[in-house]
Amino acid sequence: MKRATLWPDHLLPEHRTPPPWPGRPVRLDGSVTYVRETPATGPDAEPALYVHGLGGSSQNWTDLAGLLADRLDGQAIDLPGFGRSEPGLRYTIPSFADRVVRWIEHTGRGPVHLFGNSLGGSVAVQVAGLRPDLVRTLTLISPALPFLDFRRSLQGRMLPLLAIPRGEQLAAWRLARIAPEVMARQAMEACVADLSRISDQRRAEALEEIRIRNEAAHYAAAYVRTFRGLVSSFLRSYLPGSGSLWRLAAAIRAPTLVIGGLQDRLVDPLVGPQTARVIPDSRLIMLRGVGHVAQLEVPRVVARAALSFLTESAETGPAEVGPAEVGPEETGPARVRPGRAGAGQAG
Repeated sequence: MKRATLWPDHLLPEHRTPPPWPGRPVRLDGSVTYVRETPATGPDAEPALYVHGLGGSSQNWTDLAGLLADRLDGQAIDLPGFGRSEPGLRYTIPSFADRVVRWIEHTGRGPVHLFGNSLGGSVAVQVAGLRPDLVRTLTLISPALPFLDFRRSLQGRMLPLLAIPRGEQLAAWRLARIAPEVMARQAMEACVADLSRISDQRRAEALEEIRIRNEAAHYAAAYVRTFRGLVSSFLRSYLPGSGSLWRLAAAIRAPTLVIGGLQDRLVDPLVGPQTARVIPDSRLIMLRGVGHVAQLEVPRVVARAALSFLTESAETGPAEVGPAEVGPEETGPARVRPGRAGAGQAG
C-alpha cells in the first residue's frame, strides 16, 4: 500500500456544473448499451471507462469526467438494466464484467484507465483481475467488495426481499407508490454525507433520471436481481473456489487507487483499507465527512487524487507507506495515518 497524494487544486479547471455529457445507444451483442462520452481537452489524453454503482448510471460521472478531460478521453456506460441500457439476461458481477470487457473490445480503446464506484468497483475488480491486458490503471471509489456484517449497510434492509419468491414484483409495487421526489431525496441521503455539496442542478437531474427509470418496466427486477447477485458474490468470496472477489483483487497487477468515504452508509468503510491491502500495487485515500459517491459529493478532491495517481503511475511509484486520510476541503498533500483493515480476508 502506497501513499496517495493530491494534485494542486489550482491546476484543475475552474469550478462549473456542466450538464450530463451527450450519450448515444450502441447495439452490442443483440442489446443496447448506452454510453456517454466526455471529449478530451488535451492532445495526449488516454482512454478511460467509468462504471457506475447499483441504482446509478453514467450520469454519476459527469463532474469527475469533466475535471479529468485534459488527461482522459472518457466514456461512461450504463450497465444492463440501468440508466438507458436495455435489460440483461443475468445480473451478476461476472455478467456485468463480461459486458465491460465486450465494450472495451468493441471500441478498441483498451487498455483503459478503468474507474468503478460501488457495484462498478466490484465489476472493475473482476475485469482487472481476469483481463489485465485491458486495464492500464484502476480507480475504485467505495468499491462494493465483500463484507459480511450487513448491519453496517443501509442495503441490509433489502435482504428479506431476497428470501421472498418474486421479490422483484414486491419491489416494483413499492417503488410505484413512492413519489419520485421522495425517492430522489432518500437516495441522496443514503449516498451523500453532506447534502449541501450537491447543487440544485444535480438534484434536478437526479429527479429527472428517477422519473425516467420508473417508466422502465424492467428496472425493479434489475435492481433486486443485481442486489441478489452482489450478495451471492460476497458469500462466495469466503468459500473455497475460484469465485472470490478477494482472490481476484489479489491478482490485480494494474496500479490501483482506492478512495473511500468515512461516512459511507452503504459499504462498510473498512472495505477501502482492506481492498488497498489486498491489491499489490495500491494507494489508499479515506475522506472524512464524505459518503458513498465521492465523485459526486467532492469531485475536485477525487480528481486531484486521480491526477496525482495518474502522474505517478506514468513515472515511478513512491516507497511503500500507510494509507492517507484527508478531509474533503484540504488542499495540501494527503496526510498519512496508520491503516487498519478488518473487512474480510484475502483467500
